[in-house]
Amino acid sequence: MLHDRILVELDRESGERRSSGGIVIPATAAMGARRLTWSKVVALGPQARAVEVGDRVLFDAEDKAEVEVHGELYVVMRERDVHAVAADRLGDEATGLYL
Repeated sequence: MLHDRILVELDRESGERRSSGGIVIPATAAMGARRLTWSKVVALGPQARAVEVGDRVLFDAEDKAEVEVHGELYVVMRERDVHAVAADRLGDEATGLYL
């Protein structure tokens, strides 16, 4: 990875989801608002400062560049395109989610 780029793996579960009433909503259904996506960081460039490998990041799925590596689908993005980070490394003294 170069500069501030990060590589995240797409969640297989992020496609189809279920409403609180139990209705299955397919991934192709158009919603009124844009939906952000959570994904796990698998690699990062040397200038990425706010995330580490293993963190979960929230990003806009419409602004993504997909790449296939060894048959697996990943997304490459700049660190500045991340909206939030959920990190286990912060422990119990913090919320583990920061913007």
